Amino acid sequence: MQLISKLCTPPTTTAKLKLLCTYLRPSNQSSKRLSTLALLMTAIASPFYAQAALPDAIQAALSRAELTAADISIIITPVGDKNASRLPPPIQVVDSNIDTQTQLASTTSEANSTSQKTAQTNNHNGKNNTDNHATNYVKNDASQQITLTTIEKRTIKKHEQKLHAYTDDPYTYQSLESIPTVLSDGVNSTSIKNANSDEDAHVSANVSTDKDSSANAATPAIKISFSPLLSHQPDIARTPASTMKLVPSFIALDTLGANFVWQTRVYHTGIIIGDRLLGDLVIQGSGDPKMTHERLQQLLYKVQAAGIRHISGDIIIDSGVFKNVSKDPAAFDNAPLRPYNASPDGFLVNFSTIGIKSYPLNEGQAQLTYKPQLANYQLPNTINTRSAYCGQARYSLAPQWQSQQLILNTTLPTSCKEHVFYVAYPDAKDFAARVIAAKWQELGNTLSGNVITQETPFDAAKNTKPTHGLAALPISPLPLVSYPSLNLTQQIYDINHFSNNVMTEQVALSIGAYNETANNKIINSQTSSLYQFGKPTATDYSAVLQTMSQWWQTHLSTPPPYLTNGSGLCRDCTITAANLSELLTYAYSHPSFDAYVNSLGIAGVSGTIAAHGKRLPESAAIGRAWIKTGTLNNVTSMAGYVKGESGQDYVVVGLINTEQALNAYNARTVLDTMLDWTAQH
Repeated sequence: MQLISKLCTPPTTTAKLKLLCTYLRPSNQSSKRLSTLALLMTAIASPFYAQAALPDAIQAALSRAELTAADISIIITPVGDKNASRLPPPIQVVDSNIDTQTQLASTTSEANSTSQKTAQTNNHNGKNNTDNHATNYVKNDASQQITLTTIEKRTIKKHEQKLHAYTDDPYTYQSLESIPTVLSDGVNSTSIKNANSDEDAHVSANVSTDKDSSANAATPAIKISFSPLLSHQPDIARTPASTMKLVPSFIALDTLGANFVWQTRVYHTGIIIGDRLLGDLVIQGSGDPKMTHERLQQLLYKVQAAGIRHISGDIIIDSGVFKNVSKDPAAFDNAPLRPYNASPDGFLVNFSTIGIKSYPLNEGQAQLTYKPQLANYQLPNTINTRSAYCGQARYSLAPQWQSQQLILNTTLPTSCKEHVFYVAYPDAKDFAARVIAAKWQELGNTLSGNVITQETPFDAAKNTKPTHGLAALPISPLPLVSYPSLNLTQQIYDINHFSNNVMTEQVALSIGAYNETANNKIINSQTSSLYQFGKPTATDYSAVLQTMSQWWQTHLSTPPPYLTNGSGLCRDCTITAANLSELLTYAYSHPSFDAYVNSLGIAGVSGTIAAHGKRLPESAAIGRAWIKTGTLNNVTSMAGYVKGESGQDYVVVGLINTEQALNAYNARTVLDTMLDWTAQH
């Protein structure tokens, strides 16, 4: 250790030893990092040029965030042909208070100026052949403004307000990243431009041929692979937080298809006479990730339109498509009321989340309304108020779910005014049953029995409930109603744009449930009911995680990541930057790439990366980066795609892990700088 101290103490330290000295700092988290000895041996065995220093801008951002190069893994790799980009057009953000034409003219002038500077730099470095084309791209991009998608700042502001206002679909509150972060005073969010880059790590391109194993294979496809523009600790397994969502969302696109839909089917036993069902209504859950309470009402309306208004029996919900997936909502962070901790379910309704809206009244009270309503459950209509700051539900309402009523254990701050709190219900199945009963009644219908939820398929032959006469007839051979979900493309937009955890878990579990074998069953001639035939394969976490691991080993070359769920809401899940980079590169050439990339947030514009422009107002990545973010108390991550100003597309991955809680704002700025640095290329 004395030798290490001497080597790492200025002025003895050389530029080549800086990164090594960073590795040699003590670490108490052996499970997350290589040991000091292992790192030392790795550094000795590897040439120093393989451990390239981080660009000055990124290193400066790390220093401001009180982080070191050992805390971060980065890999940035060119992808595709710059003359045939697969990324969407860049977005030009304009200020509505300034004449649009003036701004576009200014943009053109700046782009041409950038082109000239780029050309001068390239000539100075003797890189005429490679980068003159980049210069032409910038000129074309500047002169042909039709290629840009223009959006006003006020439109972005309205979009953000809508996301944070009351909506009947509380998906924006399904993520740790949706919780507002209080910024510290004096934070410098000025963009940092890098004047010193590892310019040509990406210039050499290797061309390889992938041969089709089919006997009738057509001309082999040409795959262009690039050396990384920047690669720093790409093979260290780190906690990814919500960037893990990129894994199941793409595997689902590849295995199920972008247009895949979940079909929730409704059957019945007994017989329908007039508008009365003498028997049970059976709802076969499909695992639909977004069965909001409005869509549930549409499903029940279709049942009503099919001729049933009164049920002389029960409504039975079969959620058996997923087995044993319920979890303790307090297990992750002791915050069971947060919607992001909701459990998946074979018939998940409204993310098991209720919206509580407050309206100020006179004389120190506020009125409360609820969406959706819960049948046979007491919800307080009013609450007393107090003078205080309006915070999250657990502070401003202190709600407690009891067996038959909701108790609010505090008075409401007057500053809340008209405000909506989203609160998760602890039991997905009980929540679904109560919402269905309330919705059925709201439609003017009646139910003589109960709403029953179960994780086993309905089987009239094994039904122990005594039935007589016509009500004892078996289940209908065909569904009365088949209600399709939003397609997978729409579902993963919510997952990746807004980082919806429980929807991700629904999709991940569906990968195991709706496999090719299950979807191509042969009808058994002795099967009397299509209820059994139409049911997907029941699955659990163990099976689906194995399925995703097998997919990875079949399609990619890096070792598969370690997952315990698909959402990234886990502290023992790990993935490497190389893992994510390979996945994103593979996806770039996939037929469903448009659905994938459009699901990502746009830097400075939308999704969980919308605040990028506030943190780095002059960032070159604004409107040019499609990114999935991740946040835990000691994790900040970003991964996705950046369109460089040269026209080259890049895959970018940055993972920051620390042993202590992060300053989220400063840590994110490090990765913002990574995006900005990439976009300038």
